[in-house]
Amino acid sequence: MRAVIQRVSRAVVTVDGEQIGAIGPGLVVLLGVHRDDGPADLDWLVDKIVQLRVFADGEGKMNRSLLDTGGAMLIVSQFTLHGDCRKGRRPGYSQAARPEQAEALYEEFITAVRKHGIQTATGRFQADMAVELVNDGPVTLLLDSAKIF
Repeated sequence: MRAVIQRVSRAVVTVDGEQIGAIGPGLVVLLGVHRDDGPADLDWLVDKIVQLRVFADGEGKMNRSLLDTGGAMLIVSQFTLHGDCRKGRRPGYSQAARPEQAEALYEEFITAVRKHGIQTATGRFQADMAVELVNDGPVTLLLDSAKIF
């Protein structure tokens, strides 16, 4: 699984002009599922993200996690995170999971985050979404359960 994580002061996702999810301070997670991903990838990524110390402590240092701050998470499925742009000018998506597998792991990811007591909002799987956010910092991080970066 691959994720782009952004610390935000607020974020909103809309589909066809209708707001379907919104959060205040917290994290936006754009989530891509690889065709070889399974439960171990999901567990590793959820644990890493909810405990990632990217929020300021009393001294202004990034020393607090989402669990510490009580912030929220907006989770948006994004298969293009597994786009391969190494050849040509058109990305290839052969490494991305098939929709049935990706949707199942996306839903399990949401459930696992909620089990940590984190308020969540979501996008809509396979929908054409508009995501608006205010990146706080800016702080943007990349995570991959295969640990390739």
